[in-house]
Amino acid sequence: MPLRINDEAPNFTAQTTHGEINFHEWLGDGWGVLFSHPKDFTPVCTTELGYMAGLLPEFTKRNCKVIGLSVDTVDDHNEWAKDIEETQGHAVNYPMIGDHDLAVAKLYNMLPAEETGTSEGRTAMTNATVRSVFIIDPDKKIKLMLTYPMTTGRNFDEILRVIDSMQLTAKHKVATPVNWKEGDDVIIVPSVSNEEAETIFPDGWQTVKPYLRTVKQPN
Repeated sequence: MPLRINDEAPNFTAQTTHGEINFHEWLGDGWGVLFSHPKDFTPVCTTELGYMAGLLPEFTKRNCKVIGLSVDTVDDHNEWAKDIEETQGHAVNYPMIGDHDLAVAKLYNMLPAEETGTSEGRTAMTNATVRSVFIIDPDKKIKLMLTYPMTTGRNFDEILRVIDSMQLTAKHKVATPVNWKEGDDVIIVPSVSNEEAETIFPDGWQTVKPYLRTVKQPN
């Protein structure tokens, strides 16, 4: 079955560069980002893994764990990590899942369930669809899915922005508008009546249209 937003993130047990993990147990009660790669020693992914390592403190501040996946062995990941640190200036300081048997890639619908074989003999092109980002909330539900082409590096600053929005809107009855960033005005969700809004937002709001009411970001 294809995965959809608000589906439970499939659980799995796998070997990683930090040892064996049970994914749900590893996530604990916080947020998580799982991002995948079609093959080790690939150029765009090398830059992504290094940049993510430099950003890790920002994810930690948001109670969000980060885990990578690539369709190769853990031993290959450990060798690749040396190149990443040398060329990108950051050591890979989060676990990388070894998906030699393609099990996690298939579980997350990044490869067809009927795909056979292992990573042996496969190329980045045969694994081109293993270029996804999943954001998972504390209830183990998938809240975002993005899949990128191999030639386009991912924007992990945008992933942080999305997590900020999700964490804000999970606590308050608001939504975030286009290009929102921390501190910008937000939108009162349509399910909140004006009468209820008077209690929640006593300082008032701007009514652009009856269905579009903007208000300062709640603290």
